[in-house]
Amino acid sequence: MTETPAPKTPGAMTPAARAIGMFVCLFTIVLAVLDLQIVSAAAVPIVRDLDPAHGIDRFPWLVSAFALAAAAMLPLYGKLCDTLGAKRVFLGAVATFLLGSALCGLAQSMTQLIAARALQGLGGGGLMSVTMVVMAHLKDPGEEGAGKGGGIGGIVAGGGMALGPWLGGFLTDHANWRWIFYVNLPLGIAVLVAGALVLKLPDHPVRRPLDWAGAALAAGFSTALLLAMEWGGRTYPWGSPQIIGLLCAAVLGLALFVRRQATAADPLLPLSLFRIPELRWGFVVQGITGAAMMCAIYYVLVYLQVARGLSSSDAGLYLLPMAVGMTGAGLVAGRLDWPARTATLSGTLTMAAVFALLATTLSPDTSLWLIRAELFLAGIAFGQLIGQLVFLVQDAAPRPLLGVATTGIRFFQTLGNALGAALFGTILFRLLATDVNTIPSLHGSAHAAAVQDFVHATGIVFWCGAALMLLGTLLATRLPKRDGAPAQVTVGAARP
Repeated sequence: MTETPAPKTPGAMTPAARAIGMFVCLFTIVLAVLDLQIVSAAAVPIVRDLDPAHGIDRFPWLVSAFALAAAAMLPLYGKLCDTLGAKRVFLGAVATFLLGSALCGLAQSMTQLIAARALQGLGGGGLMSVTMVVMAHLKDPGEEGAGKGGGIGGIVAGGGMALGPWLGGFLTDHANWRWIFYVNLPLGIAVLVAGALVLKLPDHPVRRPLDWAGAALAAGFSTALLLAMEWGGRTYPWGSPQIIGLLCAAVLGLALFVRRQATAADPLLPLSLFRIPELRWGFVVQGITGAAMMCAIYYVLVYLQVARGLSSSDAGLYLLPMAVGMTGAGLVAGRLDWPARTATLSGTLTMAAVFALLATTLSPDTSLWLIRAELFLAGIAFGQLIGQLVFLVQDAAPRPLLGVATTGIRFFQTLGNALGAALFGTILFRLLATDVNTIPSLHGSAHAAAVQDFVHATGIVFWCGAALMLLGTLLATRLPKRDGAPAQVTVGAARP
């Protein structure tokens, strides 16, 4: 009996079109992550141009406004992908990002620039998450592992994070600061055109009412938590009414969000997803990884500037070995075809060892080449973790909830970044007897003593990082050894 061949999917993409689509996605992720970090190197010219008197006090909001808007939109983006289709949401996010970039370049005051950065962040949150959903759809129909594209995307995102401060400094030194935003326009338009023409995704979205109440609660919870972590111990004391109020608002928002997801007919983030071991433990380990990445990047840069006297742009160059390590780890892992669980265990153990090395070798005169080598090893560890955890979650997620699962793991990483910065910052500043900002102005024995005190405190921070990654290793052992088909879960909540 002759079998009838299966019909081809209408509008299916050719291998060449898939390759072009994958390149567009990787380029888009780099574009988004660079813009999260790039303004940090342009502080002086932006403040001097827009608000010389008070701009420096408002400058941190240029980073925070982008990050807060991106984080607040992540849960909604996942649901939009699953209800409207990833291509439509992808193109909409790119268009929003470009509009925000244009307004940033045209801003005539710090208020306008901060508002434009928030709009840019609304699109940027989609670029960093929806793009990974698109990449999962771009796999060849006969290819196993729907999440491999997302894994590559995670590696590229980490490399972009490391290169952002350096690129911002380069553009600021050789052109007007507005070009760090204007450069997005031709590149983003090319992404829009290529995406509209090339992408023909094999998804079949089901239009359902969106859980707007859940989206608002998620945005409120994440915004309150991120603001508390950003301001706590810096702008306001941890025991101040402002920080306590924000933390209470975050707890209340989280409780209301969980209740809403348990009772909504079509929840934004179905609680049934947490019954899947790959998602449950993958989310947690990704959050720990986000905290560890913040510790490794930020406090090595602070050490180089405070203890070694490097400028911020020169210190940023030391992140290049980390970017190289992340890229190399992604390429090697792809060829070895390791199971995601094996790569995750290897990555967490490697990063724990790197933190231990940093803690034991750090001194006021540690070889800078040794620092570069340790950051290279950190890149190898993070390259395994970020890529493989996205791969694991996407591969295990139910196909109708691929977007929700992908943006979910990005959301946990974002929360991990914020919590890690707050945790390690609190440890460092509690151990220091001298304000970090005053150390460069000291001289003689007072400077030497302050630097030694700072190095000792930073070493303890890195020991805490090692302990955190050992906890990540322990939790990673709970990941299933099998690589199975996507789980079947109930999309909507059960009605009472």
